[in-house]
Amino acid sequence: MIKKDRHMVKPYLVTRSLFPENQESPIHFLKDSIIHPRHFYRRNHYPYPDLPPKTYLLSVEGSVLRPLTLSYEELCQLPAKTIKVVLECSGNKRTSFHPKVFGEQWEEGAMNQSYWKGVSLQTLFTYTGLSQRAQEVVFVGYDYGERKDLNETFHFARSLPMTKALHPDTILAYELNGKPIPFKHGYPLRLIAPQWYAMASVKWVKKIVVIEETFHGPFQKIDYVYYPDKDSNAQSYPVTTMHVNSTIQQPLDHSILKRGTHDIQGIAWTGEGTIEKVEISLDQGKTWKSASFEQNPTEPYTWVSWSLYWTANQKGEYSIWSRASDSMGRTQPYEPFWNRKGYGYNAICKVDVKVE
Repeated sequence: MIKKDRHMVKPYLVTRSLFPENQESPIHFLKDSIIHPRHFYRRNHYPYPDLPPKTYLLSVEGSVLRPLTLSYEELCQLPAKTIKVVLECSGNKRTSFHPKVFGEQWEEGAMNQSYWKGVSLQTLFTYTGLSQRAQEVVFVGYDYGERKDLNETFHFARSLPMTKALHPDTILAYELNGKPIPFKHGYPLRLIAPQWYAMASVKWVKKIVVIEETFHGPFQKIDYVYYPDKDSNAQSYPVTTMHVNSTIQQPLDHSILKRGTHDIQGIAWTGEGTIEKVEISLDQGKTWKSASFEQNPTEPYTWVSWSLYWTANQKGEYSIWSRASDSMGRTQPYEPFWNRKGYGYNAICKVDVKVE
């Protein structure tokens, strides 16, 4: 008879909606730098797609010199690379905006970090060539559905400018953590665009189209746009690179702690450069102490784990703040940049605790 450890409790995804399925990672309980797919957040705009019953084929067309059609097996035989990448939903932490905004009310778990293996688009385009007039690359997913605001059916599709598409680390991935990408995370092929918010990393890629103009699909022209004004589209601009950010994983918000020494732990990440420092304040920003990194913070595209020991000798209520700074000179602000759709929240992270 096998005895089960009754003290073993595993974290699970937190459901935000079921149709379509949107679930966030239990980020506060994940200590490994590589997140297992079972803890990988899920962000969908439509129901999961039906993939073709026969051989999967990827077409590369449009403003290319030699249009190309590849099978999954042929793509996997091309020169490949593996990169470790943070993927963060642009709506991560949306629930923290004040005043509140509409949309999936993500807390802090709409993100993850994993290894992705695939073919660089730079490599792929060596086989097709590119027209001198090529301006953007459009990635069309198999997932589709009706947009009620437009009364039309659309596939999820987005574009990258040529400079981003041709970056050597922008890849068409077919493996996640050494295994074929799970269906719910984009099998058979998923675009991975490091440093950009994850809406750019299109899942279930159906085809790639190189165009000579600006792409105006609704998931690029209407959604994933910063609208600073509540009632108009004035001064709007597209969501692209991730902001510098941090999350306090432990202690949890509104925890009750015993007097003594506690290990404040968390992660920090950025979309440009690398994290240079993380600071902790216990007096609402009057003074700051530097946290220690648990690994080399200079690895690109990844988060860093950090910690700081705090001795709480007196009873009372405390607010723990964290702020990260990166090598590009960016630091988390005291207040978020409010925008109508609730993208890119990156204000100083705050956790309230009570010591008894």
